[in-house]
Order: sequence, then structure tokens, then C-alpha cells
Amino acid sequence: MQVDITHQPSYAHLVVDLDPGESILAEPGAMVSHSPEVSIETSTTRGGLLSSAKSMLGGESAFANEFLAEHEPGRVTLAPPKPGDIAQHDLDSETLYAVDGAFLASDPGLDVSSEFGGLKSLLAGASITPLALSGTGTVFLEAFGGVERVDLDPGESYVVDNEHVVAWEETVDFDARRVGGLKSTLLSGEGLVMEFTGGGSVWYQTRGLDAFTSVIAGALPAAEADSDGGIDIDI
Repeated sequence: MQVDITHQPSYAHLVVDLDPGESILAEPGAMVSHSPEVSIETSTTRGGLLSSAKSMLGGESAFANEFLAEHEPGRVTLAPPKPGDIAQHDLDSETLYAVDGAFLASDPGLDVSSEFGGLKSLLAGASITPLALSGTGTVFLEAFGGVERVDLDPGESYVVDNEHVVAWEETVDFDARRVGGLKSTLLSGEGLVMEFTGGGSVWYQTRGLDAFTSVIAGALPAAEADSDGGIDIDI
């Protein structure tokens, strides 16, 4: 399998060239195009890969699409639903944790399941249920905006806003907490953060979807109900 990520970082596009017999799994809706030689199978029975009730708790679909080049080489292209980047990471009998909605695609041999985020995340109000991507193979993560990687030395810590976290290695410990008290939270516009402690790597996205939608909503003209019960918007 040969891969190429084009149009980075704003509109990343994953091009996957498959040899006969090779396949790749992807989230539903990720496909942009494929050659006629590639077949698609939607499955919920991959021994845990986006197939259990636990994965739905993690915000991911209970289904995954497998793109297979059966007898001839084929190509499939994939893209995230949001404008942004794609990060490629290779696992070697390892586990990578990814937040809700960060999984785009992976080698079919990887196992993906949801794991409880821990009591400390619930106490902080984060209710984090990360996906655990385990095994040997390549995983592709999607991000809103650009994606940055922070490499932490043992004992070194780094704080990331909860909305910007994408993924972290299993060797990295984390704690979810609120920023200061209620007053500082309201005045700063910040809320929940995750503090990571190495050694290992952490990935974060340069834009937050909630903050972006709030800006868009604030820029929309005021809407008024008309006599028929509909909505009139002045532009």
C-alpha cells in the first residue's frame, strides 16, 4: 500500500494506492473517489473495530467501510468532513489514543475500541472516552485546521485545550481539569484542558470546532418569525 497526503494543511486529501489483495478501513463518509477495481464492504463485525456499543460512546460510527483491491491494483481517496489536515502514524505493537471524531482510516489489521477516560476526566467534567488504536500498522488521524505534534521527554508536561486535543501515545499520562475558578473560566473564554506528561508524543489541532461555530453563529443576521411561523433572515 502506497499513500500520499495532498492539499495540506487546510484541505488534506489522502490518496491510497492498493496492490491486489490489499485493503484499508475508513470512517463512513470519508470516501472521495475510487477506481473501478476497488470494492467496498460495510461491516460491523471486525472484532471490535468501530463495531461495538463502546465505540459509539466514543463518538465514532458503529460501522466502517473496507476498500479492497481484489484482483488488480486500485486507488481510493479519502478526506475528513471538516477542512483541515491529516496525520499519519505507524504503530508497532503499540496503542495510540485518539479523541472523538479523530479517526479517519487505518490498516485493517489494527484494532480500534473505546476506553473509559478515567475517573479524573469525569471529575473534571471532560467525560473523555478515547478510542484505543492498537496493534501494528498505519493509522490516519483527521484534524480541524493544521495538526501539530509535541514530543515530550520523561517527566515533561504540556497543557492543551480540551477542544484541540487529537491524540496521544500510550506512554503519555494525562489529567483533565478546569482552568482556574468560575470567574477565570468565564473571563478567559477557556474551560477544560488536558495536561500531558511524557515521555511520548501528543497531537493537537490548531482550530476548535466549537469556537469556530460560535463565531459563525455570531456573524449570522438576526432571525425573526413571520406570520406563517417561518423564519425570515435579513441579509
